[in-house]
Amino acid sequence: MLRWIVVHTGARPGAPLPEERKTLGLPEFDLVPKGRCSTPAQVLEAVRDADAALCYGEPYTTEVFAGAPRLKLVVRYGVGVDTIDLEAATEHGVIVAHYPDFCIHEVANHALVLMLACAKKVLLLDHTLREGGWAATREVRVSIGPIHGETLGLVAFGNIARAFAQRARAMDMEVIAYDPYVDPAVFAEAGVESVDLPELLARSDYVSCHLPLNTETKGIINAEFFGQMKPSAYFVNTGRGAVVVEADLISALREGRIRGAGLDVFEHEPIGPEHPLCSMENVVLTSHTASFADETYAARDRRVGRTVRDVLRGGLPEFVANPAVLSRRRR
Repeated sequence: MLRWIVVHTGARPGAPLPEERKTLGLPEFDLVPKGRCSTPAQVLEAVRDADAALCYGEPYTTEVFAGAPRLKLVVRYGVGVDTIDLEAATEHGVIVAHYPDFCIHEVANHALVLMLACAKKVLLLDHTLREGGWAATREVRVSIGPIHGETLGLVAFGNIARAFAQRARAMDMEVIAYDPYVDPAVFAEAGVESVDLPELLARSDYVSCHLPLNTETKGIINAEFFGQMKPSAYFVNTGRGAVVVEADLISALREGRIRGAGLDVFEHEPIGPEHPLCSMENVVLTSHTASFADETYAARDRRVGRTVRDVLRGGLPEFVANPAVLSRRRR
């Protein structure tokens, strides 16, 4: 009987992966969790004899694709494929699948939560009430905006940003966005004003980042960016941490050049309690969990299993990150 070897380069050895296994079906597919592979050499060692690989965010480089002659498919759990060399995958005939429609509502909701937590000083008021009592909260109950009538600026206007815009407009906010790659008709349909980046930064009370990570965007949000924001404005990031020069963000927060921040992603992850952001009362932090919801993740895992099953049997994924590979895919 033909058996396909499917390895997971992000899941711990012995991980049950119940949804993937149930969808794949056995014994045709042999699913093997290899542990978190943090270097290309570790990834290559894991996938050298594999037919397909599943990954969370491990580095898939030219070295990996060249050294794994049976590899036909890499499936990325989620949207971003910034840790996968797509050109190398295409050169070696390997399909890269991902899910650009994954967690749109969850991340939009999380961006909204971070914005509201910053605007209403939820964590600071909670902490002050617990530690100092009711009267003490009066000292921190200042500089709180109304939200309605204020301006949300979206940096990039993809699916998640558009869902966030819909939520913000329902709260009677003015929504503007910067994205030179989006057709003007998309802005018009969403009821969102398209502006250039300097205007967005100058007008926004809340700046929410939804940029993907690539060579063009890495470190693009820096001291100059924060210097153009209102001193009363908040910065929210649920996209990718490495688009921000974190030292510049920390300086802007410490020096009062912006009022605060709500962050789910960081330049280097994970962060520890000694990180400078963890000691700042004007910052709300979550641990790269914006996409998480129990059923959302279970449904995604089932899609991963279906993708592997379909591709190894000769079909195609729902979404191919490197479509040029289709004329030269490995069989």
